[in-house]
Amino acid sequence: MLGQFRYNDGCVVARSQEAKAIGIKMGTPLFQIQDLVRRHNIEVFSSNYALYADISGRVMSILEELAPRVEVYSIDESFMDLTGVANAIELEAFGLQVRETVQQWTGITVCVGIAPTKTLAKLANHAAKKYRATGGIVDLTSQVRQRKLMSLLPIDEVWGIGRRLTQRLQADGIKTVLDLANTHPKQIRRHYSVVVERTVRELNGESCLSLEEVTPTKQQIICSRSFGKRITMYSEMREAICQYTSRAAEKLRGENRSAKMITLFMRTNGFNPAELQYKPSLSAELPFPTDDTRDLVEAAMRLLKAAWRDGYRYMKAGVMLSDLYEPGVYQPSLFNEAKHRPNAKALMSVIDQINNSGKGKIFLASQGTQKAWTMKRERLSPAYTTRWAEIPAVR
Repeated sequence: MLGQFRYNDGCVVARSQEAKAIGIKMGTPLFQIQDLVRRHNIEVFSSNYALYADISGRVMSILEELAPRVEVYSIDESFMDLTGVANAIELEAFGLQVRETVQQWTGITVCVGIAPTKTLAKLANHAAKKYRATGGIVDLTSQVRQRKLMSLLPIDEVWGIGRRLTQRLQADGIKTVLDLANTHPKQIRRHYSVVVERTVRELNGESCLSLEEVTPTKQQIICSRSFGKRITMYSEMREAICQYTSRAAEKLRGENRSAKMITLFMRTNGFNPAELQYKPSLSAELPFPTDDTRDLVEAAMRLLKAAWRDGYRYMKAGVMLSDLYEPGVYQPSLFNEAKHRPNAKALMSVIDQINNSGKGKIFLASQGTQKAWTMKRERLSPAYTTRWAEIPAVR
């Protein structure tokens, strides 16, 4: 086997280093690389979101035990505050301790980048992954090492420097990370933005981005999936949208927020120009912010009725909840006659408790029971950490 990657039974969503090396790109439809898969005997896995979330939680909890303060940046990345750690242990030795502890307790291999700022720490982590001689740990507390690494890396490796900004910087002769670090911050601010100025300062060891121990409040909640088969029937799309809206409502309540805006979107297969293309996106404002699944599904059904067109083969759909409010913050209009459903909070709370207990599921009948449209996951790896029946046996 040479390499592996994960996909949502549609497109590639994660790749091993070996898969990257032979040219498999992120987001590539699986059908376009079947020859590569067969030729190199590549292992393919379907996305297993429950497993990833559980493993991520375990890794983050270990990091929180090892460092005084931790910011969980994403499902597979975090920042650790190492203030005072160097008084007890060398930082590179501490990085090794982190790597070995996570490996021993979860089986997950992590790379550790150590530096005085977040931007430099991201570069150090990149180097720890890219250069095997580092052993997965790079300490960039030394300015000499910082500048040596920056001279080797292209500008697009800097955290927050996207494709368009890279093109602008390269046109101005800034091609390496070191080129950017050597520019004057005020000049960068004048020609680009204050955000890029902060990046320059961070590259020079001046911390401009503080650690965020509390996860920032989400501005929107999206739930969408590709279908296991093309949807051509309104009844099946209705089930899917109801399911996605119900899941989005669960996430909304988990954030202790209510939404006043809902958006529905659908699309056909853009990779097949032979098919008729249709990509509707409609939004509706609710009378008042709500986290009640019934209110949100009712609004989503109205949008679906307006957006649906017969004769198309729909590949993907989803809903987005936005304009989010904390409980008790929204001030309704004096003339707003809309009323909340009685006991809605208590009902939603009971439903969530049952659904999270592992003892059963309560759902709206409109979500359907057969769900032939659900996302295919024919190469799903076992849920090693969340299902008793799939725990690996050691003999």
